[in-house]
Amino acid sequence: MIQIREATVEDIPFITTIFRDSISHVNAKDYSEKQIRVWTSGALDIDKWEDRIQNSYFIIAELKDTVVGFAYLSKGNYFDGLYVHKDYLRRGFGIKLMRIIESQALAKGYEVIKADVSITSLPFFEDQYYIVERRQKKNYKGLEFEIYKVYKEL
Repeated sequence: MIQIREATVEDIPFITTIFRDSISHVNAKDYSEKQIRVWTSGALDIDKWEDRIQNSYFIIAELKDTVVGFAYLSKGNYFDGLYVHKDYLRRGFGIKLMRIIESQALAKGYEVIKADVSITSLPFFEDQYYIVERRQKKNYKGLEFEIYKVYKEL
């Protein structure tokens, strides 16, 4: 049975592995090798992961003591990240994490949740009733990435 709990800094090795593997295997169909290499390099910034865990609502999903996904909410209603282990996709873990993040934003008094999502994850968010506000280009470490600003009324 899936367990959801708040992340701790001890979870960082599992979180960064899922982050890197998810991008390398799932997002690779929509982004260039160079973009994937730059994007996955974010796994190495341990200080940033510690900051996210300590200053965001950051949750992980576990199945039989194996971390299978994570999500985090920052600034009250900004859905800052959602990643599921490449071997556990399409099993409901992403939706479960999403619902908890949305509930947290609602509990904090927000009526709208916002996110910036990749080309790859856009269909998943649209299936969960997120609306595209606009398509945009985001510069990350000198490379341009196409992403989508989305929102959902809670």
